Amino acid sequence: MTIISANRRKRIHLVSGAILGTFVLAHFFNHSLGLISIDAMETARKGFNLIWHSVPGTVLLYGALLLHFTMALESIYRRQTLRMPAREALKIIFGLSLPFLLIGHVTAARVEPLFTGIDTNYPDMLRILWSNSFNATRQSVALLLVWGHGCLGAWFWMRGRPWFPRYEILLYTVAILVPIFALLGFVNGARSMEDGYAEHGGYGDTAYRKPAVDLTLLEDIRLGLYFGFGGLIAGTFLLRAMPKGGRIRVRYPDGRVATVNLGFSVLEASRAAGIPHVSVCGGRGRCSTCRVRVIQGLEDQPAPEDAELATLTRIGAPDNVRLACQFRPVHNVTVVPILDSDSLGIKKQLGREGGEGRERRIAVLFCDLRGFTSIAEHKLPFDTVFLLNRYFEMVGEAVEDSGGVIDKFIGDGALAIFGLKSSYSEACRQSLAASVRISKGIETLNQTFRGELDEPLRIAMGLHAGPAIIGEIGYGQATSLTAVGDTINTASRLEGLAKEHDVQLAVSTELVNRAGLVIEGHERLDISLRGRQATLETWIVEDAARISEALQPTPSNA
Repeated sequence: MTIISANRRKRIHLVSGAILGTFVLAHFFNHSLGLISIDAMETARKGFNLIWHSVPGTVLLYGALLLHFTMALESIYRRQTLRMPAREALKIIFGLSLPFLLIGHVTAARVEPLFTGIDTNYPDMLRILWSNSFNATRQSVALLLVWGHGCLGAWFWMRGRPWFPRYEILLYTVAILVPIFALLGFVNGARSMEDGYAEHGGYGDTAYRKPAVDLTLLEDIRLGLYFGFGGLIAGTFLLRAMPKGGRIRVRYPDGRVATVNLGFSVLEASRAAGIPHVSVCGGRGRCSTCRVRVIQGLEDQPAPEDAELATLTRIGAPDNVRLACQFRPVHNVTVVPILDSDSLGIKKQLGREGGEGRERRIAVLFCDLRGFTSIAEHKLPFDTVFLLNRYFEMVGEAVEDSGGVIDKFIGDGALAIFGLKSSYSEACRQSLAASVRISKGIETLNQTFRGELDEPLRIAMGLHAGPAIIGEIGYGQATSLTAVGDTINTASRLEGLAKEHDVQLAVSTELVNRAGLVIEGHERLDISLRGRQATLETWIVEDAARISEALQPTPSNA
């Protein structure tokens, strides 16, 4: 029986990692001050120690370290199979190697002062590390691995967040610059120290001091820590190799059977047996692509935990559908993967860069010609094709000139996306600008074809903004970049709303507010849309060209 739920384990791992990350970031900042002077490093170290060398700071730091390491070993023990993406494998390898690289530094900086009563300062530590090339190299490698482990862990947590795309470049820049400045500060501080000692006679009373503690005792402590951490890691891998309370069989519709230890998830069973199984989010319960239909053996199985239940509820799954990455059967079970990787060609798509999809905040425009079917009934097919192509050309130019991309044309309608290469606010402004251009373009087409049309062309547009999944969707040559999600559905329903109110544009106030605009003089309604519990505040705009003034930049004051 699970004592700690999966959600709570993830929360503990995340919080403890955030505490350690804060410590590491502050420590590296302290290192980077070596680019200024050793005095700057030492001054910052004293302030740094007021927090982290205090009793609460020490308990917080080492408590987080113990929890994080324990949770890491526990996740390795529970993993069941070591087949995983390369980035995840690197994160684990970096994390397990860190104790062996840092034990020497920690005992010198933390353990030795307990016996000597003298705090180790930066000049002493730099002298010890810089005087031995092996120590300097080991410390530099440890610095890079600590940072690499932290960045990979943060990336796994942040990559699916809706705000991540907005700050992605900034975060990558920080991830690169922090260790560079820390290493440069370490090197510059150590090199400047050589002249500083000779000129000033050393830094403080502890310079070049002989440790007051028996070096054999310190070495015994180091060896004990090495063997302790090594034993914990080795013991974890040994335990996970042992049978865990019996074996179960997971059967698949083609007759294949995966026989695994009790505790495996269905997804882990598939991977261990080499059976292709779709899992876009990597087995974290953040998507439903790995879901399976349980056709036999569902009785007395563990109920879905919170994360799985939330996903299943969102997609409206029946009781016999479970997420393969979260479902850990306690007895034999027969399952049918709902998304078959072979028949859907998903294996090939996932192999493509970015094919797995990513979440991003975008603006979406749906537009459609009203009553075009009746117009087409009275025109020759070739004339209809010519008119449609002129209309599609106008829409495409309006969207692209505004900074968006055409996702697809559907009949006499079009779907456009804004924000793939711009900020969220800018995407909202671009979509409004495109609607203005389309409105004016329709008027131009009506003037051009005035003698050939029994009635003028009319357009209906829906605009909405929010998170969506951007990815490669389709099969073979028909695969293309597209967007899916509730934001797309809402924009489509707003386009239908524009038709119902006989106006050109229905735009959500969310999009208008994000664009930083004020569009007065139009009707504003609270609309109930099918599939949404809450109402959506919407602007109803009879003529989209009228909002062009709101898009003009405000003249600066003289």
